[in-house]
Amino acid sequence: MAKPAFGGYNICFKGCTDSVESVFGSGKIAPSEMTKKLWVYVKSKKLSSK
Repeated sequence: MAKPAFGGYNICFKGCTDSVESVFGSGKIAPSEMTKKLWVYVKSKKLSSK
């Protein structure tokens, strides 16, 4: 039996057509900023569920 994901969040990007550049921008960013921008995108598109 597989262990459930930590935190219990499921994220589904199925059907998304946005490019990586549109989510993160074209410049260099730190990993912490990448994580913040990714979560802003996921929450704005309502892609996560518990």
